[in-house]
Amino acid sequence: MSDRDYTLSELCITACAEAFRGDGEVLASGMGLIPRLGAGLAKLTFSPDLLLNDAECTLVSEPIPPGPRSKPLAVEGWLPFRRVFELLWSGKRHAMTMPTQLDKLGYCNISMIGDPAHPKVQLLGVRGIPGNTINHPCSYFVPNHSTRTLVEKVDMASSIGHDPSRWKSGVRKDFSDLRLAVTNLAVFDFGGPGGSMRLLSVHPGQTIGGVKEQTGFEFAQAESVGQTPEPTAEQLKLIREVLDPNDTRAGAVKE
Repeated sequence: MSDRDYTLSELCITACAEAFRGDGEVLASGMGLIPRLGAGLAKLTFSPDLLLNDAECTLVSEPIPPGPRSKPLAVEGWLPFRRVFELLWSGKRHAMTMPTQLDKLGYCNISMIGDPAHPKVQLLGVRGIPGNTINHPCSYFVPNHSTRTLVEKVDMASSIGHDPSRWKSGVRKDFSDLRLAVTNLAVFDFGGPGGSMRLLSVHPGQTIGGVKEQTGFEFAQAESVGQTPEPTAEQLKLIREVLDPNDTRAGAVKE
């Protein structure tokens, strides 16, 4: 596409979809609107074997549009909560979540901000993030890339990552399978030294220098940092007419 005939939200949806490329038959769990739409886009295009659920108790063969529904769910299987754990423990799941903080070595924080003894802000708590990051692939989406969200070290580690000093002696340190981190400025993986974040691409209109200024740590760079691919006409049609016809994505990403 050209002349920016798409929104930043739509660009981020297509970038998030790439996290699920090649996953095969695994439960794709997009936690938050943009990751959810990204998982749906991946299923409708290059990863048709992905499993999607309705966040309650069923598997669905078609992505569920947010907001009012114009047709019933296309149910294809029964997936009560206990069976989600069976998929999780076996590694047959890929979750993309939205951390409040994400650091250089892949630790995320959804628990609290500030000194743990006297936090400034209390958030969700660790929830299922420790088990997720130990048992199956994980990716992240950060809608507001800044030095407050991309930090040298998270205030509290809600997940596991790649810092050997956080692990007890004799314990395996290679559990995590961190894939991508998509932000409103760029796309990273964890292929830098020691599993650190590595810049893969910058979004149209952004520069490597600008991304550096908005990041709270020094990051590695891929051998050739490119531009994040723009949404294709087919992808935009699917996003606008099938995945999110109610335009709930409007304003979901900081421009």
